[in-house]
This record gives sequence, C-alpha cells and structure tokens, in this order.
Amino acid sequence: MEIFKSVQGLKQVLDSARNKGLAVGFVPTMGALHPGHLSLVSVASRENDIVVVSIFVNPNQFNDPNDLRNYPRDLDEDVRLLTSLPCNYIFAPEVDEIYPEPDTRKFDFGSLETVMEGRFRPGHFNGVAQVVSRLFDIVEPDSAYFGRKDFQQLSIIKNMVKLLNLPVKIVACDTIREADGLAMSSRNALLTPEHRAAAPGIYSALKDATDESAFLPTDKVKQHVIEKINSTGLLKVQYFDIVDEMTLQSVTNWAQKGVKVGCIAVFAGSVRLIDNIFFDK
Repeated sequence: MEIFKSVQGLKQVLDSARNKGLAVGFVPTMGALHPGHLSLVSVASRENDIVVVSIFVNPNQFNDPNDLRNYPRDLDEDVRLLTSLPCNYIFAPEVDEIYPEPDTRKFDFGSLETVMEGRFRPGHFNGVAQVVSRLFDIVEPDSAYFGRKDFQQLSIIKNMVKLLNLPVKIVACDTIREADGLAMSSRNALLTPEHRAAAPGIYSALKDATDESAFLPTDKVKQHVIEKINSTGLLKVQYFDIVDEMTLQSVTNWAQKGVKVGCIAVFAGSVRLIDNIFFDK
C-alpha cells in the first residue's frame, strides 16, 4: 500500500495500471474511518483490480466553521486500519492540492438539493459535487463506492455523474450498524456517553415506523417517529420525512408508486446524526 499526497504521483501509478487493463475502484472518505468505510473498501476490492481510498476533509461542504473545525481527524489511525485491507493506494492531499484555485462551479440539482439536508445545510451538496467530481477527475475510477446512510448525498452524486456524463459506475452499499443499531458514522466518536446510549433510539424508531406503515397513514407514522425520539430528552429531531427514492419528494400516501425511504436528522447534544430506512411498500 502506498500513500500519495500529490495528484501527479497518484495519477502516474493509476495511468500505469489502466494501461495494463486493470480496473480501478475508488472509495472517497473524509477519514476518521470506521467499519462502514472498511466495508466499502472490501466491496471495491472484490470488484476491481486496484483500490484507491481518498482521505480528505472537504472544507467546501461545511456551512458551519465549528463543524469543520471539530470534524475528527486521525490519518495515522486511518492508515493503520487500511493496512489490513486490500487497499492499494491512499490519497491524502492537502486542501491546495484539491483546490489549487477556488472552485466556483455551481451545480443545479433541482429539487434534489432543496429538501431535507439541502434545506438545513444550504450549499452543502454543491460542495460535495465539487469535491467528488474533482476526485473523479484525478482518480478516473471505473467504479466508486458510497454508503446508503448518506442517502440524499448518494442521489446527488448519481445525478452529478449524469449531468457531467462521467464514465464511472456509482455503487451503493448497505449501511453498517453498531450492535445496538446505531448507524456507523465518524461523528459517533464525538458523542458523550449519555448521548451515545440514547442514539440507538433513532434506528429503533425507524424500525417501528416500518411496522406502523402497515396500518397508519404517513402523517401519523412521521408524528410517532418524531415523538418517540424527542421523548428521550437527549435527542432532538431536526427533520423526518418519508420520500420517494428517486425524486426525494414527500410521500403523502402509501398507495403512491415507487420505493419509499424514511430519512432523518437528529441532534444528540451538539452532534448531528443522520439515518434512513426503506419501507417495503
């Protein structure tokens, strides 16, 4: 496994690999790796000859300077974790390597970017699209791997690939959870013991919602999820919506066609957690 800080160095080894007909799989991350990230690397290694993992905390997708400042970073530990996996190259650049000049591009994702995360984090998805498209330009992967936990982000990236006509396959991988159901996230490391103990209530409420969907209308299901989570006294729902998988628009009736996804953001103290669940309808 080799670690690259420069775009030029990484591109040279990947150009050589592609000239040999080797397939390149790519896992973009912001570091603070956990088993969820590692599962993406494992899937990428099964489907490709070469695996690249990027570790880069992208300033362009943070609208809160404190969130950027507090985001967990531990490159040495990330490298240690990746040494046990079939990862060929780590790309860990500095900000000026990714953005030698300010990225002023503006993407238009329509209604995909104005709901849920987009409503509460304006500009976030434009920053995501900037960095992911830049990384795709550097790595030129055959396939790139993302977790379904960041469901709206996954939709945005798929849309970006279509908009830019990029020759990369986007592979969605299942959310990896702790034994108590909490979706694995780099932000979990920031939780206090009390909030960590309460946080599994998020997924518990989502699972209850899938059961209730058999006999309650969508508005009642939404209400119950919010009430259950807020009743802990340690968690506060920022939003919960049940949306169409493709359009991300709210579903008001279970009879509507299409796959339905419950998407949620919750504050556990000052730490913001997101999760989602699919409804079998």
